[in-house]
Amino acid sequence: MTTMTNALPHRYPFLMIDRVLVVEPGRRAVAIKAISLDDFFLGGHFPQSPSLPEALIVEALAQTGGLAMLSAKEGGMGMLVRVEEMQFAKTIRPGSLLTLSAEVEFSFGEMAKVRVKAESEGEMVAQGILVLAQGKR
Repeated sequence: MTTMTNALPHRYPFLMIDRVLVVEPGRRAVAIKAISLDDFFLGGHFPQSPSLPEALIVEALAQTGGLAMLSAKEGGMGMLVRVEEMQFAKTIRPGSLLTLSAEVEFSFGEMAKVRVKAESEGEMVAQGILVLAQGKR
């Protein structure tokens, strides 16, 4: 299932998904991101107390949403258009494992509204709604 990340335009260092667990085309996706002290973005983000920047949690969720949306339509490139009602509840430190889930609430043309959630150790880390669009590669 990890080859599903090939459907995304992102590559290292900005591919924010390590493993894809579930893809139901056009409906939902679940993925995993392991946070390591070796991740490039932790070096300068509060070096004395490194944590995953919230903007990168949103990016990981957008990539997961892209898998849910794009799996139904081959050949496009997902783009984050809008972030709605995003809430952050927990700081993510190195050694954490993020479970990223995305559920397409509805789609219209080349756009979709996707409800997303990030969890770690059974606790909610972030949740909200993303609007994604499919463009040409």
